[in-house]
Amino acid sequence: MKKEIKIALCGDVLISRRLPNKYPDSLQQISEILKNQDCSFGNLETTVHNREGYPELFPGGSYAMCDPFCLKDLKQFGFNVFNTANNHSMDYSHGGLLATLKNLDELGIPHCGTGKNLAEACAAAFVECQNGRVAFIGITSSFHDSYAAGPQNQDLQGRPGVNPLRHTAIYELDEKNFDDLVRIASASGINSYHDQARKEGYLPQEENFKFGSFYFKKGFKNTVSTTPNSIDLQRTIDTIVDCKYSSDVIVVSIHSHQFKGTNKHNEPDFINMFAKKCIDAGADIVVCHGPHVTRGISEYGKGIIFHGLGNFILQHETMSVVGEEQYRKVGLTRETSTGVGNVIDKRCKGGTIGLSADPDAWKSYFITLSWTPNGISYNKHDIVICKEKNNGLPSMVDCNRGF
Repeated sequence: MKKEIKIALCGDVLISRRLPNKYPDSLQQISEILKNQDCSFGNLETTVHNREGYPELFPGGSYAMCDPFCLKDLKQFGFNVFNTANNHSMDYSHGGLLATLKNLDELGIPHCGTGKNLAEACAAAFVECQNGRVAFIGITSSFHDSYAAGPQNQDLQGRPGVNPLRHTAIYELDEKNFDDLVRIASASGINSYHDQARKEGYLPQEENFKFGSFYFKKGFKNTVSTTPNSIDLQRTIDTIVDCKYSSDVIVVSIHSHQFKGTNKHNEPDFINMFAKKCIDAGADIVVCHGPHVTRGISEYGKGIIFHGLGNFILQHETMSVVGEEQYRKVGLTRETSTGVGNVIDKRCKGGTIGLSADPDAWKSYFITLSWTPNGISYNKHDIVICKEKNNGLPSMVDCNRGF
């Protein structure tokens, strides 16, 4: 008998309201596909709690939250494992994150990418299948510095947060532009604080020229190069190597909003480099999501990289509450506003900017694949996301067979 493990990979699940108590045919079709897999994975791009957390000062764009009943709906729909590391993980600070993890645990849903400390955040989640074991490792490059999980030691407990994938961006400028930048920095004093901190030993000496929060070097052309943080890369490789001893399939999930140049469809160099290093270390599948648009699929070594799955559920405009800072960013307060809808309407200027106005955000796909000891085959299922009344739910378009 052939040893086969069937896996579904879905993109961003930004859910903010209950699924219908009876699915329309278009949604039922997708649910049946997910339920027919051994593992059905998604990026849970929200927090799940009853307002236990405090609104974060630096949310991931908006205050993403859904009722715990939504998690039960997703489990009933067919999902049985999630990555929770993304830019919305800490929208309600540590309390919101810990409540989310508690709700996942109570439903018995494995999750990866966040935890009560860095060791938990970088640890794999496992799904026990009839024909083997699948490991999922979650990480994100889109986060405020305060979101990063911290390691614990013999003196102090660790810090709850995300498994961070930091990266370095070095902007190369030709001689004229570089010299102009140095003169601007000197005239404006933009680096005064950092220069003093380095003199006093609070910051290390740096090879490249710092301008504000960006790094530059003199070269022959005007370009940018990005590389993954070596510590975060090695931590992930160590987790992959450890999983090889106890898992049949290893999936690495990367949430990243970054892109190369001016086009969100172009993956940045550091993500491509990181994904390939994961395959080299023994991962079978790398799945990327985050920019709310789709990207391509490629074979690399013995693995497959899904460079961008796009959205699966997109209900970013139907949050029931948001923090007061969200109101004030658009010139409102909760007292003077009719509610969240008023905030969203002002932010997206009546649906003329942002995700609402981006047609690529409402077209996506998800993957079903079959793993055997002889290799991986997959199907790419194209979907459209319903915009009507901010429904945000997917419908099938067709199914295209891959290699």
